[in-house]
Amino acid sequence: MFLEIENINKSFGDESVVIDLNVSLEQHKTLSILGKSGCGKTTMLKIIAGLVVPDSGSLSLDGRSMLEVEPAKRNIVYLYQEDLLFPHLNVFENIAFGLRIKKIGNVIVKSQVEEMIANLELEGQADKMPHQLSGGQRQRVSFGRAIITNPSLLLLDEPFGSLDAGTRKNMQGLFRRLAEKFSITSLFVTHDLKEAILMGDEIAMMESGNLKVYKDKMAFVEDSNTGVKEELTFWKEMMG
Repeated sequence: MFLEIENINKSFGDESVVIDLNVSLEQHKTLSILGKSGCGKTTMLKIIAGLVVPDSGSLSLDGRSMLEVEPAKRNIVYLYQEDLLFPHLNVFENIAFGLRIKKIGNVIVKSQVEEMIANLELEGQADKMPHQLSGGQRQRVSFGRAIITNPSLLLLDEPFGSLDAGTRKNMQGLFRRLAEKFSITSLFVTHDLKEAILMGDEIAMMESGNLKVYKDKMAFVEDSNTGVKEELTFWKEMMG
């Protein structure tokens, strides 16, 4: 497996936040993780990113142990609900930022960023500043900046949570297309049931620090704890 997490635990004082976390994920797959606020999913992502040190357990990426590797050298990108764009840089330079850090030549930067802008469906927006963009456009730029550096693993923490329903639907479709085109390996955290089912090749649910990974989506649907059956029953009753 590309991502291997075994028996990771994390407590803050007397509170156990992540309990015996075990995850195996193949390369170029997305694991969507459903969970309510406070269930431990953000702490889990921060442990993987290297922003929080676990109390015990192991974490490896492509066969290499990560726990002793500093965050900047893990080649893992963590995307938040907030887009966190650089306000003083235009769309082009925001997307190009990671390539500039790597000292990539200007000709290659121009080519790769223009291609990414096209993939993000942001043609004509390259010179705009973040404050001139809509929420969905800013999140697209944020994705582009993350993906263009070819990270080993992408961590997405409620990335569409602040968007309206229509924009959220468009971003879901865009992410699926980009994930396939750029062979992305990712963990996609959400509290939205439908989004969890749509986004993942595999699916898991986190409750009170415990992560349950399902063998397939049907197993997820059949588990009464996930709320899928309740949702289906509600809509059947609404439709008469």
